[in-house]
Amino acid sequence: MTRIAASVDIAATPDTVWAAIEDPASHVEWMADAERIEFTTERRHGVGTEFVCETRIGPFTTSDVMTIVEWDPARAMGVRHRGAVSGVGRFTLEPIDGGHTRFAWRENLHFPARMGGPVGAALARPVLAWVWRSNLRRLKARVERRE
Repeated sequence: MTRIAASVDIAATPDTVWAAIEDPASHVEWMADAERIEFTTERRHGVGTEFVCETRIGPFTTSDVMTIVEWDPARAMGVRHRGAVSGVGRFTLEPIDGGHTRFAWRENLHFPARMGGPVGAALARPVLAWVWRSNLRRLKARVERRE
């Protein structure tokens, strides 16, 4: 299992940050690697919501099925990934001084043998961490513009 984590402090309350992320379809607006999200359930938020996320990093494209497995408004959202790379991801929102929010993104990912296994994971980890840090900077800018 490969663990990847990134976080950013956002000058907005957890409720405001949550409003910017609670619709998974909006994630394509701040995640550069998420190209398209298509829901496979009628549900569009909350535990049990399922969608296919087409992701592109450089020349690599995957379509992963994601299921929301945790939903705690203004606190946490968790997803389970099934696809070329499987695992679980979690966003957490923690209030910090001055009405700001620390937004953390953690993933535990499994790279199968066809994706290079542990070697593929070791090569992908710094790239994914860099992409996610960039995504969080975009989310921060997006949320702070709304304030």
